[in-house]
Parts: sequence; structure tokens; C-alpha cells
Amino acid sequence: MFAKNTRTSYPVLMMLCLLNFTGCYQQSTWDVTHFGAVGDSVTLNTEAIQSAIDACSKNGGGEVLIAGGTYVTGTLLLKDHVTLRISENARLVSSINPNHFKPIDPFIDATGQYRGQCLIGAIDAKNVGIVGKGTIDGRGEMFRVNQIKKTMQRLGEKLITPQLPDVDTTKQHYVNKKIRPSYRPFLIRLVRTKDIKIEGVSLRNPAAWTVHFYQCKKFNVSNVDIYSHANQNNDGIDIDSSTDGEITNVHVNSGDDAICFKATSPKPTERIRVANCRLSSHWGAIKFGTESMGDFRDIIIKNCNVYDTKGGGIKILSVDGANIHNIVIDSIEMENVDMPLFVRLGERRLTYRDAERLPVGTINDVQISNIKAVTRSLDESRMNPPTGVFITGTPNHAIGQLVLQNIDITLPGGGTTTHAAADVPENETKYPEFTLFGNALPAYGLYARHIDGLVTENVKFTLTGSDDRPQIITPN
Repeated sequence: MFAKNTRTSYPVLMMLCLLNFTGCYQQSTWDVTHFGAVGDSVTLNTEAIQSAIDACSKNGGGEVLIAGGTYVTGTLLLKDHVTLRISENARLVSSINPNHFKPIDPFIDATGQYRGQCLIGAIDAKNVGIVGKGTIDGRGEMFRVNQIKKTMQRLGEKLITPQLPDVDTTKQHYVNKKIRPSYRPFLIRLVRTKDIKIEGVSLRNPAAWTVHFYQCKKFNVSNVDIYSHANQNNDGIDIDSSTDGEITNVHVNSGDDAICFKATSPKPTERIRVANCRLSSHWGAIKFGTESMGDFRDIIIKNCNVYDTKGGGIKILSVDGANIHNIVIDSIEMENVDMPLFVRLGERRLTYRDAERLPVGTINDVQISNIKAVTRSLDESRMNPPTGVFITGTPNHAIGQLVLQNIDITLPGGGTTTHAAADVPENETKYPEFTLFGNALPAYGLYARHIDGLVTENVKFTLTGSDDRPQIITPN
């Protein structure tokens, strides 16, 4: 009897499936045009694309497809199990109206800017992605102060001003000494999100940082091309109090830091691997800090090429309480780079998100090896004449063990006896930038002070011109 009922029910089940096909078929792709999006470079598609994302997530997840046109949008928020696919023939571009962008988990950065708006975001989500061979363009040049004024006048709208938090700026060391709103959206900002994939896309012209991971877990960025020069603070990829990430085969050409490890909360940035990347920056190619409350640890950076960088090849900065340890940087080639290596332990002790001020941090167990660098010419150097390596703690807080192995740096020379006698200020609480320590350092190769465990092996400095400064100075 049981077998007979099973056989007779099978064709009935098949008929029900045919009559109600969607009940038996799990949709995997959600085309934004089916929700009313129009890729005509003019229509604002925020609501349509967000509806596709919401429907995709609600029905178990899949891909939201953007194809065949240029789609204008404001803030889009990814939801659980949604991958946004930008096809090769498609562009997702930012609206030019600042009122179209939502802040998610806003914060005050080290410069005093109240920030958090984004073009694509996610908060407390899981299993999300941004993939494809298409382009995401933030149109950052339209978010300069004067341009915003012109845009709002033309649109006849009033700029929405955020409610700024009540912070005693006299107790902070913000770069600009005050808090001010920022109307410049990040291109991609992911907050407390896990299992993230960003692959293949071309990221262009953000108004602020390009990709920001904040307190995220398990992320992978690969084969992404970033060009970020349209505005200020144009970082490439910022890993902020985030863990278990991998960045590989990425090209970043940025106006600010290219790949930057941050901690704008006391939570650490840890277990990160960066490999086979090509980086160019106007501020720092590979950087730890300056926002540095949480620790930086268990980070490996290997086989990268740094080129045409004005503000430092490798910067390791703990100034807000971070303990930086178990860091390996290996096999980095640099060409036309200011200050190939700058390490700073400082006492700024800035706080973020109402966290308590931390004691001064530490730098220890850092290994930098197989570095080959050629600095910028004299007339292009921000320090004139340049120095290859600058390492400094403070009189009361020394750096621990730092190993330099197989370092080969070529410099243009140009130092005089006056430069050799230069007094280098301590600047314990100031913004940690090498250009703030004077126009030149008294050594052309390596100047290192307030460090207890400097280990050097096969460290070589080659001059292409004369220099009256000594090669190495290590006062303590």
C-alpha cells in the first residue's frame, strides 16, 4: 500500500511543480532592471537596486546583477548572502547629491572629520560579495567643498548637516584641532560583517577611502584595480580592527595610503596576509596607523612592488596605544619612493568612539627582510636630502626588537655638514609623519633612536651623489 501511494503521488507532485514553477525553483540571480533600474547615466536607481538586494537576501541569497549600462545610485546596503555582480559592460556610479548617502556607524577620524557615508555598505551582515569585471565609480571630484555648493544650488536643495557628537577637542590631538562634518562618501564600507569577497572589479574615484573594513572577519580581496585620486583622504584599502583577511593580486594607485592597517577601536587588526600587490601612493604605500588604538599582530606582507610613492614605502606607526608585534614584511621592491622605511612609537593617545584613552603602546618582534629600494630624486623628495630608514621611539618609550635583513637602498645624496648637525625633535604627541621631524635627518642611510633591540644583517646604502652626512646614526 505504501509503495503504491508513493508511485501515484509522483506525477501529481510533478504537475504541481509545473503549475507553480517558482515554488520548486530556487532563483539565484536577481537582475536590477526587473526592479525598475535603468542604466541610462541619469536615473537615480537607489530604490530599485536596494529592492533587488532585499529580495535576494529574503529569498535565501544569490547574485544581484548589474549589466548593460551606467547605473546612478546613492547608498546601497548589502544584506546576508548577497553578492553584487557588476558585469564587464556595466558601471555603477555615485549620485552627485550628498543627501543621497547614509552614514553607517559614523565615527571621528584622526583629522577630526565625522565620517561614515558610503556608496556601497554593509553592517552586521554575513556572506556578502562585490564581484565582476565592471566598474564602480564614486565621482569623488563632485564632492569637493566648492563643487558641493554648486551642486546644491543647481538642485535647489539644502545640504543635510549631521548632528555632531559632543567631544571636548581640547583633550584630543585631532590634526585640525576641531570636529567637522564630512560629506564625502567612502566607495565601499563594511562594518561588523563576516565572510566577504571582493573580486575582479575596477574601483574608481571615491570621494574618501576606497574600501574600508571595520571590525570585519574573514574577508578576501583579489584581482581588484583601484584608482583613487579624485579628492582628499583617498586611501586604497583600510583594514580597521578587522581579522582573518587576505589581499592578493591587487593594484592600488592612491592619493593617500594604498594599503593601511588601522584600529579606530580597541579591537585588534590581526591575522592578515597581503601578497603580490602593486602599490603607488602620495602618502604611504604600506602603512600601519596612524589611527592605532587596537593592536596590530600576526600580519604578513610579501612579494609586493611599490612605485612612484611620495610619502613613504613602509610606515609602521603606533601612537594611540597599539601593541604592534609578530609582523613579517618580506620581498618588497620599491622604485621612486620617499623614505623607504619609517617606524614610529609615539604618545599621541587619540581615542575613538568614546573608548577610554590607552597607555602608550609597543613595537616589538617586527621582521623586515629582502627590501630593494630606490628613492626619489633630490628635487622630488619631501625630505631634502632624503634618508633611507628612520626609526624612533620616545625618551620614555623605546621600541623593542626590530630586525632588518637584506636591505638594499639607493639614494641621491645631497647632504651637507649642516644637515649632519641637524637636531631632530622628539614630537612625542604630534602627528607621526617623518616630514614633521625637520627638513633633513643627520644620517643618509639609517637614523635610529630610542630602540632597544635593533638587529641589522646585510643592510646596504648606495649613494649616486656625494653626501657629507654619516651613513648610520643610532643615538640612544
